[in-house]
Amino acid sequence: MTYSTSPHTPATAQRPAHLRSHTFLGLAPGPRLLVLGAVHGNETCGSRAIGQLLQELDNGAIRIERGSVTFVPVTNPLAWQLGQRTGERNLNRNMAPTAIPQDFEDRIANVLCPLLDAHDVLLDLHSFHTGGSPFVMVGPQDNRGTLEPFSQAASEFQLALHTGPHRIVEGWLDTYARGVQRRAARPHADGTARSLALVTNTNYGVGTTEYMRSRGGYGVTLECGQHDDPQAVEVARHAILQALALLGISPLPLMPEPVAREILRLVDVVDREHADDAFTQEWRSFDTVRAGQVVGHRRSGVAVTAPHDGFIVFPNPRAEAGQEWFYFARRQA
Repeated sequence: MTYSTSPHTPATAQRPAHLRSHTFLGLAPGPRLLVLGAVHGNETCGSRAIGQLLQELDNGAIRIERGSVTFVPVTNPLAWQLGQRTGERNLNRNMAPTAIPQDFEDRIANVLCPLLDAHDVLLDLHSFHTGGSPFVMVGPQDNRGTLEPFSQAASEFQLALHTGPHRIVEGWLDTYARGVQRRAARPHADGTARSLALVTNTNYGVGTTEYMRSRGGYGVTLECGQHDDPQAVEVARHAILQALALLGISPLPLMPEPVAREILRLVDVVDREHADDAFTQEWRSFDTVRAGQVVGHRRSGVAVTAPHDGFIVFPNPRAEAGQEWFYFARRQA
């Protein structure tokens, strides 16, 4: 089986009307793994890796013996068709079923959420637009709080270790929530009522893994590398194979956990307030900065500086006004 990895479709093509998935059921009981590619339409490495593995599963080179694995090569087919990050909004935000869909991504969520509900473990494959090394994102420690209660941190961390990258990043949702508080307090001159309501709502920070945790499962987001880096496909492929081995779904060799590991925690998010806000340089994820170092300038000329010694994460020079410009992380002891 082949799977087209070109995200570009003629503008005259019809809007996608279905979500394509592939499920392999082992003949013995076991965990249920879901693997997603192209939640963002310009992030193709997961889709390409899934395409390779579908061929190997079909020809018997890889066996599924226990539990099941479901692959969704293109999770946002409209964004894929357009060859861009989003269709009508970011699918990896505001992940929840809705009785009255407002956009294409709401309609996808109404199909994707039941699919997430039907699985135990999630591997969500992404890439990033600036340079940098692969990394994996995990959720919170076990807790009974109100923001993101969780009870499977140990299993999730083990999955993260076996995906391959030595760098593990935590602290997404609580950092996003702090950004929402600041964003909601600012006046907003631009944007539709719908878009403003979303980006000023803490639940908008809920994506695939956050939804999975809320339903009793666990999962990780693997950032496989820069969008156009061919090695990102290999990173994605390795992670899928190791997830299958770790969960005992396939009798594949399990590689040892990396000896060297670096755990970073997101602690702040800075929004781009105007289209003329600009970085001082072409930042890459995990570039180091010193406290007080100038990261960028507002349209007014005011400097945006690093609050502490730490790391730039997810720098987005093309961020829309009122949305995340970059995150800031610190190394965990």
